[in-house]
Amino acid sequence: MTTTEQSYAPPAGLLDKLSKYRNVAGFFGLAGLAATIAGIWLANPQQFLRSYLFGVFFWLGMGMGCLGVLMLHIVSGGAWGVMIRRACEAGSRVIWVMWLALLPIILMPEKLYFWADPANSSDKIVQLKHLYLNVTFWRIRWVIYGIVWIGIAHLLNKWSKLEDETKSWKYSSLMEKLSAPGIAIYFFTMTFASIDYLMSLDVTWASTIYGFLIVVGQALSGMSLVVAVLILMGKFEPMDHAITRRHLLDLGKLMLSLVMLWAYMSFSQYLIIYSGNLPQEITWYIRRLNGGWEWVGTILLVFHFALPFSLLLSQQLKMNRNTIWKIAVLLVVVRLVDVFWLIEPNFTSLDHPSFTISWLDFAAPIGFGGLWLALFFRELPKRPLLPLGYPDLQKALNHGREH
Repeated sequence: MTTTEQSYAPPAGLLDKLSKYRNVAGFFGLAGLAATIAGIWLANPQQFLRSYLFGVFFWLGMGMGCLGVLMLHIVSGGAWGVMIRRACEAGSRVIWVMWLALLPIILMPEKLYFWADPANSSDKIVQLKHLYLNVTFWRIRWVIYGIVWIGIAHLLNKWSKLEDETKSWKYSSLMEKLSAPGIAIYFFTMTFASIDYLMSLDVTWASTIYGFLIVVGQALSGMSLVVAVLILMGKFEPMDHAITRRHLLDLGKLMLSLVMLWAYMSFSQYLIIYSGNLPQEITWYIRRLNGGWEWVGTILLVFHFALPFSLLLSQQLKMNRNTIWKIAVLLVVVRLVDVFWLIEPNFTSLDHPSFTISWLDFAAPIGFGGLWLALFFRELPKRPLLPLGYPDLQKALNHGREH
């Protein structure tokens, strides 16, 4: 190991902290998963599966968001991405776990999806969508998603490691060549996946912006998590000197952009459906704006947009480590609420919608979250804290110190 590699290797204090977090996350993960599995016998099969889907899809999205932000940085460059690249890489290396965790849903779709139940095969809408929404093709797509997502993550992590070891532009170029189409592939595959696992919960409803909304939400989840982790690493040498206020300012701007983009797409979807006022389109919002669900929508409006938007407008708050950490944690929590809002109202009555929440809706995200975070904190310290083979590393380290 060279002197530079030694200087940016995770220090003992950080390793101890990460180990502690890994153990705590693992404990809560095991407890949450045990409670979730108990739901097979303590709750009805549909409630178990929809809570299971809630937990798995959110944490799958966290890994995919890390992968998306990683590819965005590789393509665009910038000092901001150098600081969070290791965390993004660690998050992308956990995607396979959540993809595999979808298996129970893949094996029992008829318990959760109206179109997958053979008893509903004569339904007119099911027949119209049968070419795409049929169990065999649905399962084939799950395999394709895994091959594509895990394959891209594996190659980028492999080449990043070789870039560090060889300091060669060859691997930087390979990552750029993969990431450019990789971003488009991510958008397309996640759009189809969001249709498969979320939008098709209501087989009568469709939205052309839905996939983009899911992708932006995942990017915001991933970005918020890695910013929070960066602040954690910034408490230890040498990252306490490597991270500048300008780095935090840039990351805060990106978080603000994603918050605004999520709000724009959410409002655009609502405005178009509200203006059209077509019976087959308004059902999605009827369920979500009545019977107590409107309060969940209000929480999203305030804490997913209004509050973080207002705070992130301030340059000083974006450059304050303690403040931006709190904003990042808030966004991770409210992203959970958003995924819950996307899934659960599909199972309430259209004529008399009512807010319901199960203990499994807490157990599943805690269980899968603990598992994801435990694996994430295990992966994070395996490499130097900064991409030492990155061509513009020194320039990135000097970002904000020019004057």
